[in-house]
Amino acid sequence: MRKVLLGLLILMLVVGLFANPSKAQDNKYRIGVVFKALDSDSWLTMKKGVETAMRSHNVEAIILAPDREVNVQQQVQIVEDLITQGVDALCIAPSGSQELIPTFEKAYQAGIPVLLIDTDAPWDKKACFVGTDNYQGGTVAGSFIAQSLNGKGKVALITGIMGHQTHMDRVKGAEDVFAKFPDIKIVAKQPANSERALGMQVMENILTSNPDLDAVFCTNAEMAVGALQATVAAGKKIIVGFDDDRDILNNIASGNITATIAQNPFDMGRFGIEMAVKLLEGEEIPKRIDTGTTLVTKDNVEDFIKKKENIFQN
Repeated sequence: MRKVLLGLLILMLVVGLFANPSKAQDNKYRIGVVFKALDSDSWLTMKKGVETAMRSHNVEAIILAPDREVNVQQQVQIVEDLITQGVDALCIAPSGSQELIPTFEKAYQAGIPVLLIDTDAPWDKKACFVGTDNYQGGTVAGSFIAQSLNGKGKVALITGIMGHQTHMDRVKGAEDVFAKFPDIKIVAKQPANSERALGMQVMENILTSNPDLDAVFCTNAEMAVGALQATVAAGKKIIVGFDDDRDILNNIASGNITATIAQNPFDMGRFGIEMAVKLLEGEEIPKRIDTGTTLVTKDNVEDFIKKKENIFQN
């Protein structure tokens, strides 16, 4: 495992040097950036934001992630290795909000500031949190589904990793909306660990028990696309996801998926680096930056498709 991580680290360092050779020798700071994974558009978009800020501020960003979001201990090891290397700051999207706290403490004791991006954690020593109000995003999804059903129907929830704060908040937001509608029944709530294949499998199981299901809220885009694959034989359902990955946007444009809640992962990555630089230069930074959400439907999806194309072309 350490050899794999070391290989990843060396690869990232080499890429960073060749991406900007004129500045390779005089980077002001080394910032460790640790995502939950690099297996979806959302994480790759966030990586683009980090790289943009890295170039603008002349810093070296060491970007690493576990191979899957569920591999919390692998993420812990990555962060601990970065602490040992003595990076100047850490920007982390924690896979486990509780599980990473002892590692955050190690960084703090080593004098390394920790900024959290995408997912918050109940740790009062963090320098800043940059991300989404996930509860509010869940209420937007729940309200859209309730309105689409005219306040009556059977709904399922497909969630990320059980106990993961980001997904718990999204689910709670939707549940609180549904609770206001006596004729909306939540007939299933199951995790699919933010993975497309598992999302399809979970949706198939839900439909077996509830063939008359009306709608499903998936707390990320990968699971929503997986859920879509399971509904082909069962007939059209209302499917609402979370995130603006290209696959979900294209499926909204074609009418296969109903809606998604778009975050701003590019800004999460960019602001994370910018806040770290400001902190290292002795400036005050806010404790929280809300990067916002937007409901994406067929009415506005083309704007988001163009925005995503621009990000990946640069």
